[in-house]
Amino acid sequence: MINGSGAPRLVADVAVQDGKIAAVGARLGAARREVDASGLLVTPGFVDIHTHYDGQATWDPFVTPSSWHGVTTTVFGNCGVGFAPVRPGASGYLINLMEGVEDIPGTVLSEGVKFNWESFPDYLDALASMDRAVDVAAQLPHGALRFYVMGDRGAEHAEVPTGREIEEMARLTEEALRAGAMGFTTSRTTKHKARDGRFTPSLSAREAELLGIAQGIRRAGRGVIEVNSDFGPGEFEALEAAATLAGRPLSCLLVQVDAQPDLWRETLGNIHRMRAAGHEANAQVGSRPIGVIMGLETTVHPFAAHPVWRELRDLAPAVRYQRLSTDTDLRQRLLAPRVGGAPAYMGEAFHKMFPIADRPDYEPDLTHSVAAIAERSGRTPQEVALDAILAQGGKGLLMLPFENYAAGSLDVVREMITDPATVLGVADGGAHVGVICDASSPTSLLTLWGRDRTRGPKLGLEFLIAKQTRGTALSYGLADRGLLEPGHKADINVIDFEALQLKRPEVVYDLPTGGRRLIQRASGYRHTFVSGVETVQNDELTGERPGRLVRGAQVPV
Repeated sequence: MINGSGAPRLVADVAVQDGKIAAVGARLGAARREVDASGLLVTPGFVDIHTHYDGQATWDPFVTPSSWHGVTTTVFGNCGVGFAPVRPGASGYLINLMEGVEDIPGTVLSEGVKFNWESFPDYLDALASMDRAVDVAAQLPHGALRFYVMGDRGAEHAEVPTGREIEEMARLTEEALRAGAMGFTTSRTTKHKARDGRFTPSLSAREAELLGIAQGIRRAGRGVIEVNSDFGPGEFEALEAAATLAGRPLSCLLVQVDAQPDLWRETLGNIHRMRAAGHEANAQVGSRPIGVIMGLETTVHPFAAHPVWRELRDLAPAVRYQRLSTDTDLRQRLLAPRVGGAPAYMGEAFHKMFPIADRPDYEPDLTHSVAAIAERSGRTPQEVALDAILAQGGKGLLMLPFENYAAGSLDVVREMITDPATVLGVADGGAHVGVICDASSPTSLLTLWGRDRTRGPKLGLEFLIAKQTRGTALSYGLADRGLLEPGHKADINVIDFEALQLKRPEVVYDLPTGGRRLIQRASGYRHTFVSGVETVQNDELTGERPGRLVRGAQVPV
């Protein structure tokens, strides 16, 4: 057993009663049900603090893929996007924003999300009405708040809220936090655009607006301020001022970008400075590259911007594969260089693009890239890429490590993970459904760093599990979980660590309206328990739904 505290592993029994851990020790005696975990790894359930299940959690009681990967608590509403508050009839813009920022199809959201709420407390009540396989918790998103208060002006960056509007944002923020929101989130990055091309509403929010909202957070006396930012000049200082005024923790997403590979260190340095001054702050980091997945059925691939692709784009996947496999002229036209148009980085970064094998490699050597394979085989990178995605009956996939991989290794990620000011939090479960599937990160955290890494030092399982359980839980005040000790929630994983393995990602069409998404399964999860109820057995969901809405910070009882 590894209990989540970072302490050394031990052999012990874990007794559960009424959804709580009743005792931990040797030979605790007989029970109504006994699970033999001999030779297996027993851990707390994983706590994933950075997801985007804001919509999916209203229609999917099983919250996959996260529930397949030992996750027992998810926190969403991140990056300033979400679905409450919302005025009647005004949901279209929030769908447009979520579709653009998080790559969740608008048709899926229009069909799946019922919008039978207006205020954020109403939204929490709607979430609370459904039992799930995992616990869920929500945060108040800046984009939705701004649009609710300012109307259409809230989406226009030339507009500035009036003093009265800022006061109303503060009031609604306080109301949301008192009702159980885990925090307030904002986006300050130009990477985030609505489907119609407009930047996310909170991008240009000025300091007066941030400080006004901070007053509402201060009055509530609870919650985290979570931010996704490009961290240009003066940006961190503005966020620091808001968090300091609010008297609440600041949590910043932190990734390495190729264009500025050392910017993350500057941001992390600011977080350390803030902590040294006595203010709570952390950086949310990932445990692997942000892996953009490419195939014939995904949003992005090497040919998506090619004019010939227009002939194939709207065909059924099987028909598309058949044409590319049999029509030599079509294949040659698709492989011909594009004429005109700006270079499409994601479609042309062959030096950092890798075929995905049955056992995915999240630290691939650059000698295995599409460009390197092409050079060795005397083919063009386009030919290698096309052959790769046509493999397995058109189900072949490529991975582009888009972020956290500037130097072609995970040494930087190791530096991030082991920093005491970081927590794990860039998995994005429920989002970017046609581009990535990093909700499986809790599994690869253990397999890659705890067992399989060959291109650098590994990390101890005690450390890794503490980082994904107690560390993430405490970052949001969830002191009642992430630890196998009496009085804490009986959220437990029983894992066959030697057999634990991620499978290849795959494209499925199981969202509302038949919408497409990438999923990734795992093998090795013998049992997962939420509040003492078994939700997963031998890698399959049991159908049990003990999960509940978590309202605000929690303490063990």
